[in-house]
Amino acid sequence: MEYIDIGGVKIEKTAALAPMASVADKSYRLLCREFGAAYMVSEMISSKGLCYGDRKTGELCEIEPQERPYALQIFGEDPYYMGKAAYLLGEYKPDIIDINMGCPVPKIVGNGSGSALMKDIPRAVEIARETVKNAGCPVTVKFRAGWDDTSINAVEFAKALEQTGVAAMAVHGRTRAQFYSGEADREIIRQVKQAVSVPVFGNGDVTDGESCKQMYEQTGCDLVMLARGSYGRPWVFREIRHYLETGEVLPPLTVKERMEIMLKHCGYLCKYKGEERGMKEARKNVAWYVKGLPNSAKLRAECGELSTYEQAEEMAARVIGQMGE
Repeated sequence: MEYIDIGGVKIEKTAALAPMASVADKSYRLLCREFGAAYMVSEMISSKGLCYGDRKTGELCEIEPQERPYALQIFGEDPYYMGKAAYLLGEYKPDIIDINMGCPVPKIVGNGSGSALMKDIPRAVEIARETVKNAGCPVTVKFRAGWDDTSINAVEFAKALEQTGVAAMAVHGRTRAQFYSGEADREIIRQVKQAVSVPVFGNGDVTDGESCKQMYEQTGCDLVMLARGSYGRPWVFREIRHYLETGEVLPPLTVKERMEIMLKHCGYLCKYKGEERGMKEARKNVAWYVKGLPNSAKLRAECGELSTYEQAEEMAARVIGQMGE
C-alpha cells in the first residue's frame, strides 16, 4: 500500500475520515478506524474555548492511542488565540493540527471563522502563520472552493496559505453557499493540487471504492476524505481499501452484520458518554444504519425514542428476525 508523508507523519493512501462536528466523535472515529480509515480529524475545537480553559473544549482534545495518525482541528478568527491554542494543544500530543477554514454553519461563519475566512485572505494567512509558528507538529488547513459561485478563489487561497508553512491542505469541492447541496467540483481540487507543492486532500461526494478511485484519478490529490458517505456505513473504509487494491467490490453486509456494527457503535457511545447522553446521541446514528431497510421510515421514527442500550438491542433483534438474516 502506498503512503503519503505530512511533515513526517505517514498516512496510508486509501481514505480518511473528514472532520464532522457532532458526528465524528470518539465513538464514530474508533469504529471507522477499526474498518480501516487511514487518518482522522477531531471535531471542531474552539481556540478561545481552549485558551479560556473550557472543560468541554478540553474533552474534545483527548486522544486514544488507536486513533493515530490523528489531527486536532481548531477554529477561530483571531490569530493570537489560534496561535496560543496551537501551543496549548501540544499537551495532547496530536500528530497534526488542522485549521478549519471551511465550516459553513452560520454560528461559525458569523464570528468570522470557518469559511468566512475565504473572504479575508490576509487574515487567513495571519492565522495560519501564527498556528504554524506555535504548533509542535505539522499544520494543515481545510477549506472550500470559495464563498459562492462568484468568488471561487481556492487556488489563490491555497497559494497564499502555502507561504505560511502549512504541511498540507484539504479542499472540499463546494462553496460555502452550497453548504452540502449540489455536486462537489473536482476540477477546483485538481487546480489546487497543480498550484501548490504541498500534499492536497480531496473531499466531496465520495461514497465507495469507485468514487474514491475517481477522486484520485480526476484530481491527482494525495489523499481522499469521506464525510457524509460514511454515515451509517463505517465499513465503507474497508470496502474502499479492497477496491483500490483489487478493483473488486465487496459483497454487501448482511442485515445481521449491520445491526451488530450499529450495536457496537451504541456501546462505544454509552462507554464514553454514559448511557443517557450516549443513547440520545445514538438516535441519529441508528437512523442511518437502518436507512434503506424495509419499513425504514417506521424504524427511523422509533430511533427518536431510543433511550437505553437495551432498546437498541431489541430493535436490532427485531430487524434481524424480520429480515431472516
